[in-house]
Amino acid sequence: MGSMNTIGYGKDMVKENTQTDKKPETNQRLEHLFIPDLCNMRMVFVVVMVAELFAIVLALATVSLTVQGYLLKLALISLFVQWAALGSSGVLCIVRPYLVGMSNRHISIASFSLILLVVALISEMAYWALYYPDSYANEHWHFLFRNLVITVIVSGLVLRYFYMQHQWRQRIKTESQARLQALQSRIRPHFLFNSMNTIASLTRTNPGKAEQAVEDLAELFRISLGDARSRYAMADELLLCKRYLGIEGLRLDDRLKVEWDTDALPEDARVPPLLLQPLLENAIYHGIETLPGGGTIKILGQRNGRKLNIKISNPFPGNEPQQHQKGNKIAMNNIRERLQAVYDQHGKLETELVGNEYQVTVYIPYWRKEDEDTDRG
Repeated sequence: MGSMNTIGYGKDMVKENTQTDKKPETNQRLEHLFIPDLCNMRMVFVVVMVAELFAIVLALATVSLTVQGYLLKLALISLFVQWAALGSSGVLCIVRPYLVGMSNRHISIASFSLILLVVALISEMAYWALYYPDSYANEHWHFLFRNLVITVIVSGLVLRYFYMQHQWRQRIKTESQARLQALQSRIRPHFLFNSMNTIASLTRTNPGKAEQAVEDLAELFRISLGDARSRYAMADELLLCKRYLGIEGLRLDDRLKVEWDTDALPEDARVPPLLLQPLLENAIYHGIETLPGGGTIKILGQRNGRKLNIKISNPFPGNEPQQHQKGNKIAMNNIRERLQAVYDQHGKLETELVGNEYQVTVYIPYWRKEDEDTDRG
């Protein structure tokens, strides 16, 4: 009986994980469509506002001798335009998932045809509700033809605008990803040769430590060479930092001491890979290595609502060589650019010299897995 329960639980877990994985994949596929998500409340507001401005322009183009006549004309035109705009947006929102995998040409034809169909139906409804039977048949066709011609012009311009905006966003996104990947590549650990020498020296004296160092080094470089767009849990990022400090600890021995105070950081927070490791590498290279007696690196993590603060402190030598100071500035600028690329204005890095202690504080938003999926969608 226990085995049967375990098997059933495993199937449920597999099914749940499969359903969870489908959502980011679907969102990622929808990102390639140039038709935006018209179900989004912000987009609905934009559609309503633009439609109303268009209705005002159409009402101004008509001849009216009185203010009352103009307002009545504006009300009728606004009602018709809003129905047409919201109806077309609703249809495009419904069929948007079915457009995935189609070429831009076919998407344009399908969207254009659906908009014309919606406007034609609404025009028929408006004609039969407002004009019939006080109009002649030729006025009926004139009314329908005029609405469709206006729709062809406006929808063509709108779809073209959507396409150009999508191409612009894709180009910016591609450039940002390339820039982010380049920044991550520049922050890759430069301690490879020192680590290999340490591992070589431990191979005979302490094979167990040498094997562990090789595993830690392989994991560190696996993350470093990975996709810069990926996100990791805060717990995994902290574990990676401990692996890195473990490698450096084999080389520096008692000169390197580390104090951790990161219990306040949520383990499920999603962060880009190698967010903290370059800061620790910087602290060792510009702080610990320059002092004969070494020193202590302190890592303090705090949470303030939806914001996370991570402070890394290290002893600072007063007579640091000019070359080290220049390298420190370059490294910090690289990290700032990377935070800007990942978090935009929500992420920043601040440095401060307090006495003989150099402090670096990273401010980032608290993103979880569901927040990432929502943002991508």
